[in-house]
Amino acid sequence: MSNFKPNYFQRRSKPQGPKANERIRALDVQVIGSEGGNLGTMPLNKAIELAKHEGLDLIEISPNANPPVCKIMDMGKYKYDLQKKANQAKKKQKTVSLKEIKLRPGTETHDYNFKIKNAKKFISKGNKVKFTVKFKGREMQHTDLGKDLMDKIIDETKDVAKVESKPKFEGRQMVMIIQPL
Repeated sequence: MSNFKPNYFQRRSKPQGPKANERIRALDVQVIGSEGGNLGTMPLNKAIELAKHEGLDLIEISPNANPPVCKIMDMGKYKYDLQKKANQAKKKQKTVSLKEIKLRPGTETHDYNFKIKNAKKFISKGNKVKFTVKFKGREMQHTDLGKDLMDKIIDETKDVAKVESKPKFEGRQMVMIIQPL
């Protein structure tokens, strides 16, 4: 019996952000000083020595450049700034969701008005609205009622929305999507 144990559960180390100091694998680097001035191209060990002398780190900013561009700065501050930038980008993202409003060909006026009011509210918040008119049984012989209902919806929401996909049949239901102007 051998003592060989395959290491199935070997942990892979995640990359810890940008390379800094001894983790940089280039011989020569383009160095930007802590004040933002270009110090030129120099050997890696000299650049690390300069950074240590200032009490800061040498951080690889642009690894794909030839030679790689490195900056003398505090690693903690750099990571904090990167995180802050990512959070700002996430905050500015707008997710558009699709709200669905279901109707029937015989929907009464009060219910219809209530649903149109909700649709306008959804659109004002920047969401798309999907209108679905369901037909049951003999209502399928009066699809023109569904078409008239969709035209009425388009007419009543034209001041806040435009039609993204025109009314079309999908089986026993008519579907239309409107989006904000």
